Amino acid sequence: MSQLFTPFDVRKTTFANRVWVSPMCQYSAVDGVPGDWHLVHLGSFARGGVGLVFTEATAVSPEGRISPADTGIWNADQAAAWSGIVDFVHGQGPVAGMQLAHAGRKASAIPPWEGRGPVSDADGGWEPVAPSPVAADSLRAPRQLTVAEIGDVVASFAAAAERAVACGFDVLEVHAAHGYLLHEFLSPLSNQRTDAYGGAFDDRVRIVLEVVDAVRGVVPEHMPVFVRLSATDWVDGGWSVDDTVRLAGILREHGIDLVDVSSGGVVAADIPVGPGYQVEFARRIRQEADMPTGAVGMITDPRQAEQIVAEGSADAVLLARELLRNPHWALGAAHELGVRPGEGVEWPKQYLRALPG
Repeated sequence: MSQLFTPFDVRKTTFANRVWVSPMCQYSAVDGVPGDWHLVHLGSFARGGVGLVFTEATAVSPEGRISPADTGIWNADQAAAWSGIVDFVHGQGPVAGMQLAHAGRKASAIPPWEGRGPVSDADGGWEPVAPSPVAADSLRAPRQLTVAEIGDVVASFAAAAERAVACGFDVLEVHAAHGYLLHEFLSPLSNQRTDAYGGAFDDRVRIVLEVVDAVRGVVPEHMPVFVRLSATDWVDGGWSVDDTVRLAGILREHGIDLVDVSSGGVVAADIPVGPGYQVEFARRIRQEADMPTGAVGMITDPRQAEQIVAEGSADAVLLARELLRNPHWALGAAHELGVRPGEGVEWPKQYLRALPG
């Protein structure tokens, strides 16, 4: 019996299976409003047999966007557009999730297919904000957030969470990875503050706990809340796997239901990328912090994904680029693993004529 295609219950939400869509930025919104591209992009995964469809990193404020073309959830127009996408996802069966994010010092950047660099003010760019006035490689130097402004950031996450709930999303994820604002506070490589938000571990994690508490405080008790963490910076003196295990245990006490385990992003690093290269981090967090985890990173083969869940390294796998190559990956994986329709995976009735065998 496949473990990958067994249900997973979190609070009062049931995921039909453990194949989930990782957040993937599309850089295709206008004024933060998702459009037809986002509907088709996310909708293609929803009809493809997955258990959870996550939005891209969705900015909680205008300055929290990675690029001017990022989606947002800071106003009513954005929320209205997201509501239609949520309805379509639900109509296909999966759980709908939104990742809430703030880009920090990596904001005001051009889309990746245009190269790498900052967006000028003339082209709609803005001054990024960060824990400390230290730039991320070739991007603009950020302005250091004041303590009062940190409070505003926390409030913006809470307000965004309320809008996401009103849109009908079932799960929220706080993005504290990949070198964006919350990760910038966690890492000693980007956080040089000497006040209550910098220095020792307890101070560097303070904003993450404040955001988590604010989000948990405005969403229904039955609603799952996840956090994405970069398990390691892959650089000596940076955020480490031991730090992540420690934080995960604290997050559990603050009502977080699962840690979505990635790595890197705050500074350039020599990362030994390969199949499942981050799975060991998910396993350690799951075992040592007693925290459910999701594994992500070059998970491409159905039997590889099955093994990750079956051996207890993670409770779910999150796929990104493999789903871009094949949005119906979960349907094919279920067939390869001997899972019949209705046993943790559903084929759209419009596609049943293509069912193998």
